Amino acid sequence: MEAILNFINSTGFAQFFVGDNWKCAVMIAIACFLLFLGIVKKFEPLLLVPIAVGMLVTNLPGANMFHEILFAGGHVHWNWFGGAVIEEAQLLALQAEGVSSAVADLALAGTTVSPGLVDILYLGVKLGIYPCLIFLGVGAMTDFGPLIANPKSLLLGAAAQVGIFMAYIGARWLGFDPLEAASIGIIGGADGPTAIFVTAMLAPALLGPIAVSAYSYMALVPVIQPPIMKLLTTEEERKIVMKPLREVSKREKIVFPIVVTIFVALLVPSAAPLIACLMLGNLLKECGVTDRLSKTAQNELMNIVTIFLGLSVGATATGNTFLDWGTLGIMLMGVTAFAFGTAGGVLLAKFMNLFLKEKINPLIGSAGVSAVPMAARVSQMEGQKANPSNFLLMHAMGPNVAGVIGSAIAAGVLISLFG
Repeated sequence: MEAILNFINSTGFAQFFVGDNWKCAVMIAIACFLLFLGIVKKFEPLLLVPIAVGMLVTNLPGANMFHEILFAGGHVHWNWFGGAVIEEAQLLALQAEGVSSAVADLALAGTTVSPGLVDILYLGVKLGIYPCLIFLGVGAMTDFGPLIANPKSLLLGAAAQVGIFMAYIGARWLGFDPLEAASIGIIGGADGPTAIFVTAMLAPALLGPIAVSAYSYMALVPVIQPPIMKLLTTEEERKIVMKPLREVSKREKIVFPIVVTIFVALLVPSAAPLIACLMLGNLLKECGVTDRLSKTAQNELMNIVTIFLGLSVGATATGNTFLDWGTLGIMLMGVTAFAFGTAGGVLLAKFMNLFLKEKINPLIGSAGVSAVPMAARVSQMEGQKANPSNFLLMHAMGPNVAGVIGSAIAAGVLISLFG
């Protein structure tokens, strides 16, 4: 009977009733809801499903697949990875730094930690490897032709980044410190890998809520953007028909990523890893002599990294970290960032029309948020609702890919200011 009781007490079912483990049950329910959104509603399933599974496994009591203590205080504690004993003085120092007591629990003193599967995978996030590899794949799948053909769209992509800085101000007003506010603000870039890259450097404790918020709102772009676009434009503006873009030469497409890499890396060195990988992927696609590498970046590499990134990010959403009033503030600032980013692009397009002979349809300004290509498709759909003969997709792709570059530059600026 004693053996049976010991077995029962060691199960995850029994551990739900120990301490704050009830939070794990809540997080498992949230993970199942995200799986529902990804599988049934098809909201960004390639990312939402791995994230939800990561959230699920990290909140299974006793599974020990992810240990927050190994990354406490925003640092990788390599000695604990190697099996070193956790000393009480180290835990007290972490608590003095303001690390959550649930992570720096004194009960861990004198123990050792055996790294779990997700602990190993999470190193790719913490060291900034996965976001850069994702950018490599994005670059290999992106056509910068519309941006090159219409350089004015670069301004629309830049204007959409206003959401990042508005969210930063709002987060500071809600009481977040500058590092946390910068990480929350980058949600407005509508670029999951960039949000993860910045947060892993500046506020790793918020990685779970910020990643889930960023990808959730990216999936909801078709819901969030149309009301704002209609509110800020008139029926006549939405009916504006734009002329077809000029054909971009192969030479221009090859030179563009090289020039952008040099210019941005010199302007904002902190953004160099993201921009260099993005442009490398695009160069592999456009140069015509590296087809095998381009296909690998677009398919096998992109798929593998997406799985690892999703699992790792989801695993950071533990009950003690996620179930907090701060998470509600992050979700609020996330949707605020998207709203201001959408509005910034639309309003700049309206302002530019005051001086341009060939008018821009303001709807393409909303694509300045870098949710590629979903935001461009939303511009196309809203344009066709107003004028069925209107085809805005290629015009909207200009601001859309400009937004990818803009979000990476904004990330570099935030890291330079607060890192």
